[in-house]
Amino acid sequence: MAENKTKATQASVESYVSSIEDEARRNDCAALAELMTKATNQPPTMWGTSIVGFGTYHYKYDSGREGDSCLTGFSSRKGDISVYLTSFPGQAELLAKLGKHKMGKACLYIRKLSDVDLTILEQLIVGCVAEQKHRYG
Repeated sequence: MAENKTKATQASVESYVSSIEDEARRNDCAALAELMTKATNQPPTMWGTSIVGFGTYHYKYDSGREGDSCLTGFSSRKGDISVYLTSFPGQAELLAKLGKHKMGKACLYIRKLSDVDLTILEQLIVGCVAEQKHRYG
């Protein structure tokens, strides 16, 4: 079975954030790292070259595939900041109050932090982490 491409690394989160060219995006990512550290009680860790992750869990699918991943995290992408969130009960109600965003299957897309309610964002992160811990122990 193929190994996961995205793994925790020893790369510096600070270096990753400081390398973001757009100053406003760089400041948003630094603030998001602080918010996620507080919400997860976990330090940030680089996963691969572009994901800032918080916490870890081990998964094993019915297919036999297994591996490790971060409980939640974010990445600065070309157009948006992607926040990785697992769905959980009550998530839709929180998303309705969040502010300007787009939601994929497990990705919350935010253009800038000022577009969203940071208290609601923190609640989304806490809910996601609780769900991951419930599912995977």
